[in-house]
Amino acid sequence: MKLAITGKGGVGKTTLTALIAQAYADMGKQVLAVDADPSPCLAGALGFPDELRAKLHPIAEMDALIEERTGAKPGTVGGFFTINPRVDDIPERFSVLHRGVRLLEMGSVELGGSGCICPEAAMLKTLFTHLLFRKDEVLLLDMYAGVEHLGRATVDFVDAMIVVVEPTRRSLGTAAQIKKLANDIGLKKLYLVGNKVRNDDEVKFLEAETPDMPVLGFLPADMKVQEADRLNIPVYDHVPELRISAQKIMDKIVTSGLGD
Repeated sequence: MKLAITGKGGVGKTTLTALIAQAYADMGKQVLAVDADPSPCLAGALGFPDELRAKLHPIAEMDALIEERTGAKPGTVGGFFTINPRVDDIPERFSVLHRGVRLLEMGSVELGGSGCICPEAAMLKTLFTHLLFRKDEVLLLDMYAGVEHLGRATVDFVDAMIVVVEPTRRSLGTAAQIKKLANDIGLKKLYLVGNKVRNDDEVKFLEAETPDMPVLGFLPADMKVQEADRLNIPVYDHVPELRISAQKIMDKIVTSGLGD
């Protein structure tokens, strides 16, 4: 199971990723959660203790490692460097494990076929590809906000993409953009999750206005999400309503045949 989770900034991608990751881990699955946001915060949503969070460093910022593997200094453009560096040891070596969830921070750099042609991009693109072909684990990619990454071959081989939306037209507009760009690169399995939903009217609005994407479920609006962040408690533990909703979404993922 390889899932990319994306959407407009602030809609709750990280919250959903944390909920699904912990739910799969509690089922006994091997889970690798990848924080691909330039401002990583998945460790906090998962409630990783400070001593483990201190060991996390975005791969894109590991200049010495990138130079060692590619043969060129980060920040340089042009010249010769290895475009397929060794990355097979990186997930275990630079991730941390807590309550059955292994977490890796990628960092940010323009990737893939357009944009930056540099050692950092080569490193991350190769690592992304390696992660997508690992077997026997659930891979969850917490993508950064917006749609730009879809044009840079970072999610070409995921089983499906989950687009998180709020019950607003602007959020649904971003979802429509994501769908178009995802379809352009051949990714056809896209699903919607509504977050911060307060009542039945907002549920009906999202169901009626979805940009032709199946709806996996809804997460209720709850101020305890912010409280969990302040207290450094996993949202999975602190907000039972969200945990139950996430488990229903997981059931829908299974019945939808994702990963088959």
